[in-house]
Amino acid sequence: MSQLKTMFDQLVLANPLMPASGPLVGDDKKMQFLQDAGCGAIVTKTISTQSPKIPKPCIYGDKQYVMNSELWSEHDLDCWIHDFLPNYQKTNDRPLIISAGYTKEDMEILIPALDPFADAFEISTHYVGTDLKVIAETVTTIRRHTTKPVYMKISPHIPDPGAFAKTIKAAGANGIVAINSLGPTLHIDLKDRAIRYGNDSGFVWMSGPAIKPVALATVRTLRQAEPDLTIIGVGGIATAEDVLEFILAGADAVQMLSAALIKGKDLYAKILRDLPDALKRYGFDSIESVRKTTLKNDVVYQASVPVLIEEKCIECMLCEKVCPYFAITFKDKITFDESVCFRCGLCVSKCPTQAIVMH
Repeated sequence: MSQLKTMFDQLVLANPLMPASGPLVGDDKKMQFLQDAGCGAIVTKTISTQSPKIPKPCIYGDKQYVMNSELWSEHDLDCWIHDFLPNYQKTNDRPLIISAGYTKEDMEILIPALDPFADAFEISTHYVGTDLKVIAETVTTIRRHTTKPVYMKISPHIPDPGAFAKTIKAAGANGIVAINSLGPTLHIDLKDRAIRYGNDSGFVWMSGPAIKPVALATVRTLRQAEPDLTIIGVGGIATAEDVLEFILAGADAVQMLSAALIKGKDLYAKILRDLPDALKRYGFDSIESVRKTTLKNDVVYQASVPVLIEEKCIECMLCEKVCPYFAITFKDKITFDESVCFRCGLCVSKCPTQAIVMH
């Protein structure tokens, strides 16, 4: 649909949704599945120069997050350039972003070999560290081997995203993928008093809906620091509404993977079916109109006491249970004590029927 069309860096996408690099794009058949699901572009699993040593089991799925000790592609470079990529190229009809990692020495080998197949590159900095000079040298090395768009993937542990954006732009990158998984994190099996999904140190990396607020904040920080960079948002997307939120925050397009591991691989097609209605419901006529919308930030320091809409209240008492100021009681109806109410707004956000409002 034309209303979903997304364009950046001479890449034309039928819609802004693509898979994030990971297990769902680990070979040509998996990439074809995501193409058939309707994704606007395809991203490969990260290809590196070394074979990974992956502990098993390696992926833990909860309701709001995934913990993962899986590393980069388990298939070597030769397999990608002689098998997966040529096979996929036979049916590919949309932009292909090849994920490669990690060091500038890796790039000397990977970029020339992968360039014939790529429409753009995504470069993970996950294991490179936080030294911006090293990251800049990596971008410079990549630029010697390709003229195609290059997107550097930022990890949450980078202390200054704005400085990261300025550094990679000056070195020749086109944009940023934000964010990588969050960590290190730890998963404990209480019954067996054991770590089941960790690496040799016991740690894993977390992704999925639980990290969405961190990802949104990073996207906004990057957009404010460098208004002209391309930004691809990733981290916590699970619904059509999430897609729109990331674009409002400053993303040009989005990636999703972990939510599909939690809810099922058909989630890509569902989000794409839901997007047109979501646009209409929130007053947009296209993805482009979302991109052009300025996100408001009307900060106020005073508010009124919450008000109950009685006909919506189901008397579940959740507001009373969660109120940190003990300002809510039930006296024939939900009642707010103005003398102790802090006007914090928690009850408004927690009410399951939107029966509480605040002016």
